[in-house]
Amino acid sequence: MTAFSLEPAQLAWCAELRTLAAQRLRPLAEKGEPGRVNRALVAELGTLGLLPRLFTSGALDLCLMRESLAHACTEAETALALQGLGAHPVHAHGTPAQRDRWLPRVSEGTAVAAFALSEPGAGSDAAALALTARPDGPSGWRLTGEKCWISNAPEADFYTVFARTTPGAGARGISAFLVPADRPGLTGSALDMLSPHPVGALALDAVPVTADDLLGEVDGGFRVAMDTLNLFRPSVGAFAVGMAQAALDATLAHTARREAFGGTLSDLQSVAHQVAEMALRTESARLMVYAAATAYDAGAADVPRRAAMAKLLATETAQYVVDRAVQLHGAHALLRGHLLEHLYREVRAPRIYEGASEVQRGIIAKELYKNLEDR
Repeated sequence: MTAFSLEPAQLAWCAELRTLAAQRLRPLAEKGEPGRVNRALVAELGTLGLLPRLFTSGALDLCLMRESLAHACTEAETALALQGLGAHPVHAHGTPAQRDRWLPRVSEGTAVAAFALSEPGAGSDAAALALTARPDGPSGWRLTGEKCWISNAPEADFYTVFARTTPGAGARGISAFLVPADRPGLTGSALDMLSPHPVGALALDAVPVTADDLLGEVDGGFRVAMDTLNLFRPSVGAFAVGMAQAALDATLAHTARREAFGGTLSDLQSVAHQVAEMALRTESARLMVYAAATAYDAGAADVPRRAAMAKLLATETAQYVVDRAVQLHGAHALLRGHLLEHLYREVRAPRIYEGASEVQRGIIAKELYKNLEDR
């Protein structure tokens, strides 16, 4: 198997996931409240055995899951991804006690996880975070500060919180902590966002943590964050590809049957060429996502560059494809509840979260010049 050709079993699995998303997950998603954690949907992801795969599958399988679910139910895709993003640091860097307490519940869909990195003044520049971890006793700290734009906040059951343990040390002075939601001093509020998935802010007022809550090593939190993002960035691209494919499929069906100017829209060269461009960009993004995920699974040295490229190309492509799809559908696509109206709201955020497009370009350039210096 190469990054450019999926095995028959993988293709069959993707088709099965699309069917499950349409038949079992979408009805639960439609019953959910926008901006709130849909615990019934999360639990169903556990029942279907998809959440445990977050911790047993490689990056390519994660991409296939996210792309397939996004094609039929973006809410299910996002619920799955947020469980993985919040819990991966525990899986990869947690102690046996931390893993035993939380990962079975995450896999079952009975505990909701969150990844708390961004702050009001430290979004794209993650190394600039200001939430402080002040020493408290021989092996403890008190966390004080704010987090913002945190998916699943304030309803998550636990948070992977990144805090500054060494002032003035930049990326080298950050530590990661596993913070249960019931810790004293931890409060939060929901934010009313364009996309329907839950996003909120957290306030930490001298929240107590100990060495038992540490993920990885003291001052090693930036590595925890980057390890997580390097895994999930290609799969953000897969989410985008799934949305782009859904928009493309809807456009193919619409333009093939919509009568206009004595024929169908597909008879118009200007329309057919736009659809061809949408398909070309979607497939190009898909191949780059698969290549980046395969590189991650192989332990390649150029994962940061590939992950950034995949995330950048796929999210920008999805924005283009969904926008073109809306244009070719006309006013119907703007009706509340239309698939494309939904995708138009969903597609904008991935170009910002887990590193905005501008940040990805910076990572790509940095890696290119670093390789030049190493020659």
